[in-house]
Amino acid sequence: MARRQILAEMGYEFAIMTADIDEKVIRKEKPEDLVMALAEAKADAIVSRLQSTGQFKEDVHATLLITADTVVVYEGIIREKPSSKEEAREFIKGYSGGQAAVVGSVLVTNLKTGKRKGGWDRAEVYFYKIPDEAIDSLIHEGITLNVAGGLMLEHPMTLPFVEAVVGTTDTVMGLPIALTEKFIREAL
Repeated sequence: MARRQILAEMGYEFAIMTADIDEKVIRKEKPEDLVMALAEAKADAIVSRLQSTGQFKEDVHATLLITADTVVVYEGIIREKPSSKEEAREFIKGYSGGQAAVVGSVLVTNLKTGKRKGGWDRAEVYFYKIPDEAIDSLIHEGITLNVAGGLMLEHPMTLPFVEAVVGTTDTVMGLPIALTEKFIREAL
């Protein structure tokens, strides 16, 4: 949802496609390597699907595919989407009164030329103490199960407990705007 919002605010027309890959089989020790490997795997899967289904049409205009991935790093451990409500609760309790880093990638593929440009960005989020009631509300709503590290910065129930962001909020939300713009220009 956040990436869709960011792209719309950037003024682009786009369609959403899912890659349908098993992200858990792609493992890397460094979060920067992991988010890039996942963005590349997503791009490969979507390009393959477009080619095999005939959806990809030769066009005089370049069509760009933008893939991205985000992880949270807490105490040196990479966190992806929580696998359960219990894990989401553990994640959020850990952030309470502490901090976490967010590493996000973006990969732009020019479907006409095959040219790819990508990279990653990092931001840190510092939190005030998050009351158990707020954690319970976030868990009950269920949205935390769909986001890296169970962390949705822009959520109205999360935002009051964010003390500071070092870096950009768009990186935390899943799509670094400056990198996306840079790679779009380079891919074209």
